[in-house]
Amino acid sequence: QVQLAESGGGSVQAGGSLRLSCTASGYAHTSYCLGWFRQAPGEEREGVASIDPDGTTTYAHSVKGRFTISQDNAKNTLYLQMSSLKPEDPAMYYCAASRNYACYGSLWGIYYAYWGQGTQVTVSS
Repeated sequence: QVQLAESGGGSVQAGGSLRLSCTASGYAHTSYCLGWFRQAPGEEREGVASIDPDGTTTYAHSVKGRFTISQDNAKNTLYLQMSSLKPEDPAMYYCAASRNYACYGSLWGIYYAYWGQGTQVTVSS
């Protein structure tokens, strides 16, 4: 059974940084496309970043240059380093895993089969 667990959320001032982590069990990070999504209250879920097993990354325009997705295969852990956080970044952040090897740049939620419970990010101005 695949289980994903996010951590690292919290409250930070605008301009600050946070690093989110997502640990997986029952799932080999090295073999599948992984992604980060977020959803703010009253908003639709938004794809933030994805990473292929070969390290190819894709970012939403809204976070490009500020967020970095990465993975530690030895720890079976996915990361999202968030810098220069803005007031529009607060949301529940979710990690997701696909059944497919390649992401093909997909930031569509429907492409991902497994989801974590989320970790909350708050940004104060």
